[in-house]
Amino acid sequence: MKKSLCLLAVLATVLLGTLPFSAQAQQKRLSPHETISTVVSGGRVMIVYGRPYTTKPGTTAARKIWGGLVPYDKVWRLGADEATILITQKAIILGGTTVPAGAYTLFLLPAADGTAKLIISKQVGQWGEEYDPASDLARVDLTKTDLSQPVNQFTIAIAKNPPGGRLTVSWENTAYSATFIAAP
Repeated sequence: MKKSLCLLAVLATVLLGTLPFSAQAQQKRLSPHETISTVVSGGRVMIVYGRPYTTKPGTTAARKIWGGLVPYDKVWRLGADEATILITQKAIILGGTTVPAGAYTLFLLPAADGTAKLIISKQVGQWGEEYDPASDLARVDLTKTDLSQPVNQFTIAIAKNPPGGRLTVSWENTAYSATFIAAP
């Protein structure tokens, strides 16, 4: 287990260290960042992402999230600042799609009718707004849930959901989720 964690830590360090210097020099982080992970069937699944707030930075003004800051029918970077990174130690099946072990960038494509797709991209190391559809590995349908309590800061969660896990993104009054399992 320690060997697996060390390998994953080295992979994350190398991946984050390969971000283009020009992008790092030109861009400034505006939001706090978080790393989350869980182990599913002996393989670690990790996400590194920026967590913007509902309030505009430096003000007390609340922003419209869905259909505003997160536009409908347009690819959104799923977080803030650098691209959101998914690292999976073993292959997983996410929403019916096999995602081989490795590193990926996650994007979101929400629609005004409440549907949304999680985009899993093979492109990594870029600033979050740089999206190339030619690099898509898959687009996975997400399930929408209305939240009874608003979420003031964008949140991604990975929870164990036997026999696998559940990836959930939440913000304002909405959550989108998809289940995953370890690939055979």
